[in-house]
Amino acid sequence: MGGYFKMSENINPKRILIGKAGLDGHDRGAKYVAHILRDAGYEVIYTGIRRSPEQIVGSAIQEDVAVIGLSFLSGAHIGLSERVLMLLKEQEASDIIVFCGGVIPEADIPALKEMGIREVFTPGTSDKIIVEKVNGLFK
Repeated sequence: MGGYFKMSENINPKRILIGKAGLDGHDRGAKYVAHILRDAGYEVIYTGIRRSPEQIVGSAIQEDVAVIGLSFLSGAHIGLSERVLMLLKEQEASDIIVFCGGVIPEADIPALKEMGIREVFTPGTSDKIIVEKVNGLFK
């Protein structure tokens, strides 16, 4: 990866958890995002496939992450994102920022953002844009 991915030396690395909620077993995109964020200087925790929202939120709190990235291919992005956000609120961890990505119809993006998802990355989003937008979550 090119040098433009490096975060400023004076920024402490933020921890990001990447999770695959639901029964979706396809994780190529999630691993790709984890890799580029790690190359950008973030500390990334990947939970693996087929995790429940409860497992993802529990891991995020235990690992003291600043951000959760949810990856979807199954079509369950609305319900699972809503559940993750609800659990964060119940656990008094609403300060954890949530973004999602994967095969998400453009028509669903406004609903996801309205419920509190900060960014949505669809197939074809460049690694540079992902890093820039994730960096922007901390401003």
